[in-house]
Amino acid sequence: MTVARLLIVHHTPSPHLATMLDAVVSGATDPEITGVEVVREPALSATVSDVLDADAYLLGTPANLGYMSGALKHFFDTIYYPCLDATAKRPFGYYVHGNQGTEGATKSIDSVTTGLSWHRAAAPVVVHGEPSKADLEACWELGATIAASLMP
Repeated sequence: MTVARLLIVHHTPSPHLATMLDAVVSGATDPEITGVEVVREPALSATVSDVLDADAYLLGTPANLGYMSGALKHFFDTIYYPCLDATAKRPFGYYVHGNQGTEGATKSIDSVTTGLSWHRAAAPVVVHGEPSKADLEACWELGATIAASLMP
């Protein structure tokens, strides 16, 4: 049986983002989703090989000063050209946490992933302040949706 790989690349410097990441991972690893390996890598550690070996991507970042985190930007700077052609059309999703001004973060992620020709397979989850139960359910759904899209 072929196993698909979902790569979760995240920058998780706060308890709120840790809670969101846990919900995403819980959704992605739901027992009803089979044939999918979920790999988590911090944005500063994720490599070109990690991206090339994955079949889909889930990205998580805080909105820092109205932009994606420097860690996620570094990830994109590292993998962009080596992965440009090889990963075109692969599905992805993302989540963003901020206290305010998350629009720049979502716009920057949309811009880079459009350049990579990745296919957004689920609406982004954007949370302001403390994640509510509904926010965490949306994170769970995001993880489950992207992982389930890879099921054989």
